[in-house]
Amino acid sequence: MSDAPMISVRGEAVLEAEPEIARLSVHVESQESDRRAALDRLTERNQQCLDLVKSYGEAVEKLETGGLSITPLLKYRRREGDIRAYRGTVWIKITVSDFAVLGELVARLGDLERTYVTGPQWELRQDSEVYRRAARQAANEAVERARGYAEALGARLTGLVELSDEGLGRDGGSGGPVALAAAYGRAPGGAAEEPEPIDLEPETQIVRATVEARFTATAPDLG
Repeated sequence: MSDAPMISVRGEAVLEAEPEIARLSVHVESQESDRRAALDRLTERNQQCLDLVKSYGEAVEKLETGGLSITPLLKYRRREGDIRAYRGTVWIKITVSDFAVLGELVARLGDLERTYVTGPQWELRQDSEVYRRAARQAANEAVERARGYAEALGARLTGLVELSDEGLGRDGGSGGPVALAAAYGRAPGGAAEEPEPIDLEPETQIVRATVEARFTATAPDLG
């Protein structure tokens, strides 16, 4: 192992960036006294929701079904065989890349019968350039910090021994998501006009990067 002096430092970077995607979570429900009727109604409402989302074309980056269930609801304090109804639920996950349509889509989804919407959850894409930029800045800061220590000791850096990445992270937002419920749909005979779009302001994303580095240096001038 070299006897050259070593300087160990940590480099950090904190960046702010606009989100690139927004995620919505939609639960569509049905409840009927007959199992088949509950399933048929759930199928109908699920298709209605999917058709609405697909009508936004490329503005929706991803559309996925997260799960489906049909659950028997027992009568209160009755034996297990006493079923009063069947409840069906479909979980739909939506990723939106065009924020110009987001407020309208959320409002229209929330206006559907027996539909519950949560979101948006603002995010950067996993391969976002912001993460790479944060990593580079953290590495640059490590070099500058080590160079500053070396100069303070009358030395200079001569090589890199090790650079370790402590990881990239995104700070979670402090506020909760929007939640809209249309548990019973429109009232019979109610107006059928589309709801007004909801004004949604994207949440700033905070990205942090940290690296640890060790450098060799010339002998310090401690005189």
